[in-house]
Amino acid sequence: MNWSGIAAILLGLAVALGAFGAHGLRARLDAYSMGIYEKAVFYHFIHALGLLLVSILPKVGVLRPGAAAWVCWLLTAGILIFSGSLYLLAVTGFLPT
Repeated sequence: MNWSGIAAILLGLAVALGAFGAHGLRARLDAYSMGIYEKAVFYHFIHALGLLLVSILPKVGVLRPGAAAWVCWLLTAGILIFSGSLYLLAVTGFLPT
C-alpha cells in the first residue's frame, strides 16, 4: 500500500476541512461546536502528518515495513474513529454510543 500517497491525500483533506470549517461553518456553529470541529481538524492533521513520517521510516531503514504498515493502519483508524466522531459531534451535536 502506498502510505505516503494516502498520507498526502489525508493531509490535503485536513486542510480542506479546516478551510471549510473556517469559512463555511463559522456562522452556523456555536463556539463550543466550533471548538470541537477545530480539535477534529487538528488531530486529523497530526495523525496524517504522523502517517507521512511513518511511511518514510522503512525507506531509510529505521522501521521494518511490516511494523510501519501496522502503525499506518492505526493512524488511519485514529483519523476515521477519533476525528470522525469529533466531526460528527461538532456538525450534528450527536455522538453515537
